[in-house]
Amino acid sequence: MIDWSRLFGFSVNPAEIILRGTVIYWFIFLLFRLVLRRDVGAIAIADVMLLVLIADAASNGMSGDYDSITDGCLLIATLAGWNYLLDLLSFHFLAIRRLVQPPPLALIENGKMLRKAMRKELITTEELKSRLREQGIEDLSEVKIAHLEEDGEISVLRHDGRELEKSSGKSKSKKTI
Repeated sequence: MIDWSRLFGFSVNPAEIILRGTVIYWFIFLLFRLVLRRDVGAIAIADVMLLVLIADAASNGMSGDYDSITDGCLLIATLAGWNYLLDLLSFHFLAIRRLVQPPPLALIENGKMLRKAMRKELITTEELKSRLREQGIEDLSEVKIAHLEEDGEISVLRHDGRELEKSSGKSKSKKTI
């Protein structure tokens, strides 16, 4: 016989679940934001983190590490709530946006590599040149400015005014005005 109250009731104090979810969310968010700033790719760090945390929370809830489904659902709702709140606040408030999304970082200006910025993001000369070659640039002198964007991609504006952007692994150029 199924024990419905054990299955759908709380086995842990709901406030404890919310507090645990909140502390873990912020710990991992700050860790990703400060240590792994741009290594994730085209998906925002908070989104990747949310997926990982939800998968783990859902797994615990489904496998019975919690004593009820409701415990897992509350934890998932707490994590999703923080993610939504950060997105909402970053849309409305510049200070929050600066915390959540790193600004573009110039890596090359007028054909010269900015070594301090490269060191800050642990980007080697070989890695930067490789990423430029992927966009059809063989000589640094062609580059007016190259930025490391918040999603880990490198955007390049050439001296001839063409902006190169990565699309499905192939370079695509567009004229800027």
